[in-house]
Amino acid sequence: MSDSILQISGAGSLPDRIYAHVVEAILRGDFSATGKLPTEGELASQFAVSRPTIREALARLRSDGLIDSRRGSGSRVVRQPGSLVPSATPIKSLADIEHYYVFRCCVEGGSAAGAAEFHDADDLAAIRASFDALSLAMESGKSGIDEDVKFHMAIARASHNPFFVATVETSIAPIRQFMELARSVTDKKSVERVHMNQTEHLAILEAIARRAPTEAAEATRVHILNAKRRIFERTLLP
Repeated sequence: MSDSILQISGAGSLPDRIYAHVVEAILRGDFSATGKLPTEGELASQFAVSRPTIREALARLRSDGLIDSRRGSGSRVVRQPGSLVPSATPIKSLADIEHYYVFRCCVEGGSAAGAAEFHDADDLAAIRASFDALSLAMESGKSGIDEDVKFHMAIARASHNPFFVATVETSIAPIRQFMELARSVTDKKSVERVHMNQTEHLAILEAIARRAPTEAAEATRVHILNAKRRIFERTLLP
């Protein structure tokens, strides 16, 4: 990407347009030599926007599995947009919803167990950072969907099992779909909902930090089933 100020015309919010420009740059091979993206400050200068705007665009790139970020190392391309996961199986019925949550319990429970067993200090820091970012977003009345996806992806990466990582990446689209549904049928600013959601996430994080695989898997299972219950309780009310 050029050091000159980039024009970011087009539809969507500033973060959305910056996201699109970075995706185009990845496809052009602008980062193919090292795989490393410019720093937040460099990107902010290139696009003539604030760092928080850049962080929001990078958060979406991370949640979509295109880049990975490490403290002190910056952001690096980990997957080409064209090679992203296959399209998700469409959800067409209540039975499909049940199957989806059974699938999530199995995959993400195993992912959390792997993270508890194999995480390193950087992995744990990434999980904690995503947890803190999600808390801040939800307490501010925001949806927190990007931060929530990032939390679950950080756990998958901490498992150091490429099959868990690839499978959770495959699930990003339906995960987003159901998070959006959950946010639409509950009060986004509900203190009770924020507390419940983060209490469940904290239980997962603490089990991983204690290197307790069975507890981490069970905490994940409880969180996912509670997420399903919260959606059904609201959508089935008369």
